[in-house]
Amino acid sequence: MKYLTIFAAALLPCVAAHAEEAPPREVGVESSVSFPAFGGIRNFRADDDRGVWLEDRQRKWYYAGFLGTCPEIRHAQAIGLETRGSARFDRFSKIIVGHDVCAIATLVSADKPLSLREQRRFKKQAQEALKAQPAN
Repeated sequence: MKYLTIFAAALLPCVAAHAEEAPPREVGVESSVSFPAFGGIRNFRADDDRGVWLEDRQRKWYYAGFLGTCPEIRHAQAIGLETRGSARFDRFSKIIVGHDVCAIATLVSADKPLSLREQRRFKKQAQEALKAQPAN
């Protein structure tokens, strides 16, 4: 038992150092989500009707930009995924919302989207900054 405790104590700094060395995830890189039909996508948030943020099972976020607009996504509580038999959700897939079938133009890695409160705050700040600028 004494040797097991010493061995575990000796490994602890190695494990901590390895956990800190994980490189940061690149944002804006073309991506895909594996096995979307089996819980690969666990959450989504609409970006008006231009796109949607998707969260996978590892809590990584992606941004899917639509080819055109998808008006029903703004109020959707659930979405369908059409991958055409593939085990990957990528830029060739589609999102089904109500009666709309929305084609994906791009699917890139992304940061977690801002909360609605933060979005409103930044929008208000931008509008105030525009009003404060002198007219030429």
